[in-house]
Amino acid sequence: MKKPISPQERRRASRKKFGYYMPVLENETGRLVGHLVDISPDGLQLETSTPLSVGEELSLYIELTPEVSDRLFLFFSARTKWVQPDEIMPNFYHVGFEITHIEPDAHQTYLRLIETYGE
Repeated sequence: MKKPISPQERRRASRKKFGYYMPVLENETGRLVGHLVDISPDGLQLETSTPLSVGEELSLYIELTPEVSDRLFLFFSARTKWVQPDEIMPNFYHVGFEITHIEPDAHQTYLRLIETYGE
């Protein structure tokens, strides 16, 4: 029997742990979706208090710091690829997202975010 491939093994780009407590919000409502746990050029992982559905497409934004950009916000769209309950805190979930749309200048800002806070 073949062993299932984990989300980490399917990933194309390596992720970096995110060293800054940064909330990610839903664009239409301003609702907190979760906080960044790790990040890569193609996607990100959030810690959430609510499980999300796999395949869900969300329009998201991050409030930026002056160290990253003179812009106030970074807007992008992302799709949930996987959801796992936290092993230690059962009322939290880890959700992997693939970025599906980001404007080219926003993508440059996103890469600076990785460079500035990725560990």
